[in-house]
Amino acid sequence: MNLFRKIYKYIFHLLSARNSNGFGVHSPFIYNFTKFVLCEKCSFYIFPVIENLRNNLKKDFRVLNVKDFGTGNDRSSIISDIAKYALKSKKQGQLLFRIAHYIKAQNVLELGTSLGVTTSYLASPSSKIKCVSLEGCPEIAQIAYQNFEKLEIKNIELIVGSIDETLETAINKFDILDLVFIDANHKSEAVLRYFELCLKKINRDSILIVDDIYWSGDMEMAWQIIKNHSLVTSTIDIFEMGIVFFNTNLNKTHYKMRY
Repeated sequence: MNLFRKIYKYIFHLLSARNSNGFGVHSPFIYNFTKFVLCEKCSFYIFPVIENLRNNLKKDFRVLNVKDFGTGNDRSSIISDIAKYALKSKKQGQLLFRIAHYIKAQNVLELGTSLGVTTSYLASPSSKIKCVSLEGCPEIAQIAYQNFEKLEIKNIELIVGSIDETLETAINKFDILDLVFIDANHKSEAVLRYFELCLKKINRDSILIVDDIYWSGDMEMAWQIIKNHSLVTSTIDIFEMGIVFFNTNLNKTHYKMRY
């Protein structure tokens, strides 16, 4: 992501986000989601455990051969660099935990495991959660496996390979998808294809989250198309991520919020 573009977009977001803390939100559903999820600061027991793992990863200087299906540019990367620059932040990871916890998610799908930190947040609200996570790079997936073992999280199934080839199989493991987190290929064509495939198992209570919606103009276009989809009833733009709702009791409304 271009740094100057990111700064410009973030400043614009701060100036246009008017619904923080639930103020200005007329929907009781979105108001409660804002108050008890976005603005909730309560810490859960697993948070420091996962963050301790993150800190250890930042000190891990092993070199991985990274296979990147998104760009097609394979490269070498140090684990510490991935942990510092590529993972979702503590704030974002804990928000994903709170979303899964709030909706009592049972079926969670993640596109883009990376080192498994975000996956751990998604799977930790309950041992009854069935969490399936997709990762393209075998060597990164192996580190994620090790991290799940360290955290003793046993309800994650990790599928390795190109998401273009594994996603449909993963989706068919579920009857319903309660929560989907898309954090993989940052190209609109791929994101929209993933979105459409996931719709097969979405219901009115499902939530789908798209990461890095301001990564590029191309990603912004994908976000606009998703917002305008006929099955989407409301969205919340928190800059780093876009949260998508399908609840038919909601009016077609799009919010920008700080959290």
